[in-house]
Amino acid sequence: MSENNIPVAQGINWIYDPALNKGTAFTEEERDALGLHGLLPPGINTMSEQVLRVMGNYRRKRSDLERYIFLTALQDRNQTLFYRVLADYLEEMMPVIYTPTVGLACQEYVHIFRRPKGVFVSAKNKGRFSEILKNWPNKNVRVIVITDGERILGLGDLGVAGMGIPAGKLSLYTACAGIHPSWCLPVTIDVGTNNVDLQNDPLYFGMRNSRIRGEEYDSLIEEFIMAVEENFPNTLIQFEDFGNLNAFRLLNKYRSRICAFNDDIQGTASVALAGIYAAMRMTGQKLTDQKILFLGAGEAGTGIGDLIVSGMMDEGMTEQEARLKCWFTDSRGLVVKSREKLAEHKLAYAHDFEYHQYFIDAVKALKPTAIIGVSGQARAFTQPVLEAMAEFNERPLVFALSNPTSSAECTAKEAYAWTGGRAIFASGSPFEPVNIAGRNFEPGQGNNAYIFPGIGLGVIACKARHVTNEMFLAAARELADKVSEKDFKKGSIYPRLKKIREVSADIAVKVAEIAYDQGLATIDRPADLPSFIRSQMYEPNYRNYA
Repeated sequence: MSENNIPVAQGINWIYDPALNKGTAFTEEERDALGLHGLLPPGINTMSEQVLRVMGNYRRKRSDLERYIFLTALQDRNQTLFYRVLADYLEEMMPVIYTPTVGLACQEYVHIFRRPKGVFVSAKNKGRFSEILKNWPNKNVRVIVITDGERILGLGDLGVAGMGIPAGKLSLYTACAGIHPSWCLPVTIDVGTNNVDLQNDPLYFGMRNSRIRGEEYDSLIEEFIMAVEENFPNTLIQFEDFGNLNAFRLLNKYRSRICAFNDDIQGTASVALAGIYAAMRMTGQKLTDQKILFLGAGEAGTGIGDLIVSGMMDEGMTEQEARLKCWFTDSRGLVVKSREKLAEHKLAYAHDFEYHQYFIDAVKALKPTAIIGVSGQARAFTQPVLEAMAEFNERPLVFALSNPTSSAECTAKEAYAWTGGRAIFASGSPFEPVNIAGRNFEPGQGNNAYIFPGIGLGVIACKARHVTNEMFLAAARELADKVSEKDFKKGSIYPRLKKIREVSADIAVKVAEIAYDQGLATIDRPADLPSFIRSQMYEPNYRNYA
């Protein structure tokens, strides 16, 4: 007994620790050894039986938000079982733990909050970030996903409610690439919010001031980076859902100093380029044959453009020739040289051409082979736009990549119907299969989960010092190579999600090879790199404690 006459829990700790808990799967021997008899029902279930119970309850939920809450609660009480369910039912679970449902979960975050996940660092704690990171119980952190919540998907500023994004991304690191959960740390840095609704919500638990900007903001990010270097050296940092004002700056500032990348800029670029490479396999064309028009000139769009330029240069073009293949429109119209006060990241794509205010006019003037939507403008790919694309191209590429589904530039049905079933379509969020004129289409999802987990696995496995552009280019090619003829026949330019662990492992091998070739790896090269990579992958099975 404690001095307060309160019993000190012993065996119950094994049940309440999600990293250790096996629930009804604890064996008789384990119950003897750990003091669990009487704390659990006497019957013993296998993990497979537990999965059946989980799925039965999951499928009885009436909405995806309820399913999201159910899954996060499972993760909070039995981590191994949570990842077993994800691994076995990833295609069914992906739209719930990731886009589009994770966006709704962030919008409702302060109302559905149960248990904290990850670390919150706040401007109020300036000067104490290193001390705060020491509070995290797992000391072998190898990958951190951090957001400041300013640009959550296409939903805008959600402040600390954006924590659902880094937590969800890291769940995918584990589910899709086998990165051990104890190696993962979600972080939200609270610098305030400009979202008036959140400021006025009595349940909001972040800072209610307007967003901190300028030197004060930069000093907070710098303190965080230094705190990570002190507490978790050699950790990969993924910047996620930062606003355009900061995303490019932070990437350019830190990419050569630490091991870091921005998924919205580089991960989105890689998965989009993979889709184009796969589409070229369908059409028999080359990347350099394409003229691409973007709707949206933010971090995702210009990130895709930059990686496409790298791919075209690999095929023999000069940088200037490749940039002339990529065109952008933003909220003010076509990005051209005659426009004033263009943001720095748009200047390389400001070509000498007549200005057009409206996207449809830019489409008709440029006659692109592909349109890529990264604008967050729902239904901006209108019927006239898609009909024009079908007029210019036998197989127009139509990528509506904005998330969540409600922000997509067009639906799969619209893309196929308005192009006579000839579009090669991809989206950022999932769409149901479509039947057009008796033909069934199963549209592919340009899901960043195809890229960032494999990148992370490769970087972590060889302890690379930096993440390079060549790694994302190699990942795009590897992903495109994994698309089968069966996928093509269904209209998909991405492989089935059930193959994603295999895809991630193969991408990781390519990433590690580049790290070794570029002198960035900090451990000796294994004799059998693919086997070594796969040996690093966590498999969600129960350990034997007896």
